Amino acid sequence: MQGKILRIVIFLIALAPITGMGQTTARQDSFLLNDSHFHLTNYVQEGIDIHRFLEIMGNKVGRVALFGIPLQQMWNYNNTGKFAPTYYLATDDPLYYYSFTDAYIAMTYKSLTKEEQARFDPMITGFNPADMYAAAHIRRVLKTFPGVFSGIGEFTIHKEFVSPKVGGPTASLNNPALDSILNFCAETGLLVILHNDINMPFPKNGQENWDIAQLRDLFKRHNKTTIIWAHCGVGRIVRPVKDQMALIGQALASPDFQHVYIDISWTEVAKYITETPEATANTAAVINKYPDRFLMGTDEVAPPDQASYLKIMTMYQPLFDKLTPDAKQKLLKGNYARLFDAAKAKVRNWEKQHANEPIVPPSPTPASGVNN
Repeated sequence: MQGKILRIVIFLIALAPITGMGQTTARQDSFLLNDSHFHLTNYVQEGIDIHRFLEIMGNKVGRVALFGIPLQQMWNYNNTGKFAPTYYLATDDPLYYYSFTDAYIAMTYKSLTKEEQARFDPMITGFNPADMYAAAHIRRVLKTFPGVFSGIGEFTIHKEFVSPKVGGPTASLNNPALDSILNFCAETGLLVILHNDINMPFPKNGQENWDIAQLRDLFKRHNKTTIIWAHCGVGRIVRPVKDQMALIGQALASPDFQHVYIDISWTEVAKYITETPEATANTAAVINKYPDRFLMGTDEVAPPDQASYLKIMTMYQPLFDKLTPDAKQKLLKGNYARLFDAAKAKVRNWEKQHANEPIVPPSPTPASGVNN
């Protein structure tokens, strides 16, 4: 009898980690996906409690790239009165960079148990990419919160309706400040999630797309930095350019861009990719040909429940149906684990090597823009 009871107790102990609220130690292959793109907070730095979000992840999502939003929407009473805007399209007032988001994300992450922390990969976002001191901010965050962050982003250079609202100098792809940021990421191993639209809103026929050329040059300059290009470069209004997936395929084939990856997060992107059977087939063909180069993310912001959080998975089902089993596994989970595990190891090593250095760095020097 005692032997039978002992076997039951051992069974329950073994079962407990994968049936608990946080699903903290369930095997990765039992999850539906690893989410490469998630915002815990919104444009007024409000969001969802991390423990509640763990419940929402449940046994569907294994790991999540965790970040807030680096921009704060101003509430100007003289403009909107008692109406408090929570989104950038709700008011004409400006956005400004909110650096405290990094400390908030770090402390939220540190409130978790070690098992729970293993399900998150926090990212640094609270910097101005047009500021030559931005790399110093990122370094300071790493020094202040060692053992926490794995990368930077999602941060924005050109984004429909957002970029013109940000106070101060406009961020650009050819700014030495951005070069210094990406150089520092190459040095530390920090992964980069970069938002940059592939086109302007409402382009007219025949307009030259200068953005693509600048983005191409940026990627080539920083071939030692691992970069994830968010949303394939599209947005609510910025539609895919002609033959976009073919162009992405050509880029992925080039030795100049072996460090560049694509995330297909956001329901707006899913609408374009599943808009027609041809668009879905073209996307699937490129992912099947380059299965190591794509990641799946939700781009959700503080979702209220699991159905809201994972609605993008239903939208993408036509795409998933056309992927090979290998490509689908890598898109949903494998590529995330490979990239973020590598970044985490490199960053922890950099932190160890620089542990005795002061938090406040020396004055920056102009960036060369090249890290190869």
